[in-house]
Amino acid sequence: MSRAGAPPRERDTPLSAIELRPTEHVEFVLLVIPDVNGSLRGKALRPDAFEAALRHGTVMTDLLLALDPLDTPIADYEKFGIRSGAADLLVHPEPSTLHDLRWRPGWRVCLGTPSWPDGSHCDLASREVLRGALAQVLETGYEVLAAIEYEVRLKDAANLPVTTGISYSAAEVAALDSFVSALRPALDDLGVELTAVHTEAAPGLVELNLAARPALQAGDDAAYTKFAVKELARSMGMQASFLAKTAAGEEGSSGHVHISCWRDGSNAFAGGAEVMSSAIAGVLEHLPAACLLLNPTINSYKRLVPGWFAPTNVSWGVENRSCAVRAIPSARPELNRFECRRPGADANPYLALAAIAIAAADGLRRGARPPEPVTGDAYSRSDLAMLPASLEASLRAFEADTVFRGGLGETFSDYYATSRRWELKAWQESVTDWEKNRYERSV
Repeated sequence: MSRAGAPPRERDTPLSAIELRPTEHVEFVLLVIPDVNGSLRGKALRPDAFEAALRHGTVMTDLLLALDPLDTPIADYEKFGIRSGAADLLVHPEPSTLHDLRWRPGWRVCLGTPSWPDGSHCDLASREVLRGALAQVLETGYEVLAAIEYEVRLKDAANLPVTTGISYSAAEVAALDSFVSALRPALDDLGVELTAVHTEAAPGLVELNLAARPALQAGDDAAYTKFAVKELARSMGMQASFLAKTAAGEEGSSGHVHISCWRDGSNAFAGGAEVMSSAIAGVLEHLPAACLLLNPTINSYKRLVPGWFAPTNVSWGVENRSCAVRAIPSARPELNRFECRRPGADANPYLALAAIAIAAADGLRRGARPPEPVTGDAYSRSDLAMLPASLEASLRAFEADTVFRGGLGETFSDYYATSRRWELKAWQESVTDWEKNRYERSV
């Protein structure tokens, strides 16, 4: 988290202050909502249609919240989506999230808030799940400041990694110049502050650090960043991937989350405060269940192996990157925070933030205390509880943690668990090249 000072307030822009610019300069406004996987889905509206949506909302099918990564309807859930007729959602644009798409002149993008046709709150939308989680932290007396750092794999037009895999390379970062020079202003236009870029220890792996923001805005920044990186790379003939693990024997792609809690403009984590200890204790207690949101895909768990800076056990330590939670003290009060290192780059940023916030809120409510911090290599500690090593194991931990599920909301929890079982079923029904290559000649 690199932004200093008290947390900025989330913007609340009145409709009268929205400037769409002259119609001839704006061809379309892309009105989007994040789906269960974190992808932005929506439709392009002409300026007059967007102005009408600002006043009255616009309709989109609720199927957008019930599609798997291949766009197949998740048919195992019966309460909405394909099994209930794919009815409409009413989507209202959030004016503060309206921004230009630099790589697509004449286009703008805006996040929307969906509701059910009767106007009631849509508790299955991931952005709304995060909003509810932050309200739980606020009930304990704190606002959440957050930042996400992403590791993304970049390939050039010849399908070759843009770097060789030397971490923090001063020489190799120059190879990123054309892409980063285009990305920075594109993110600026989206209201996202990119604070740092560096190479990581795998071919083509690049880390992007985003500034700390109020947590809902941090989720928006992360969603816009993933969207911009992929779209901008495509426009330049490149490829960008947020897959958690792309090659065996190489470092995976993380989506680390940094968190601090604030009250009255001051960081409550400053000075080794008990507030940070309680928040960390809550995160550790619920981390096994939270893994279903932090590591939501089959592929996620291939990143989580010892020695690759991806945590495998319930652990925390002070400035210890082998732990699941890293406490980061600082002489500058505004920079005191903890980092949850479990999330992969494939996690839905809204749900990752929600999971950590709900767990932290439970710790804060109870004044919980964490175990002793780990010193040295956390991977070598046999006395620490192991975190789930598969999507199946995470699902079992999720179903067993009633407090965590209650924090998310039982309606959302039931739907989300169904969506993860859907992924497991798709995996179990597939036959991979690995299986054929390994067994075909020997059985």
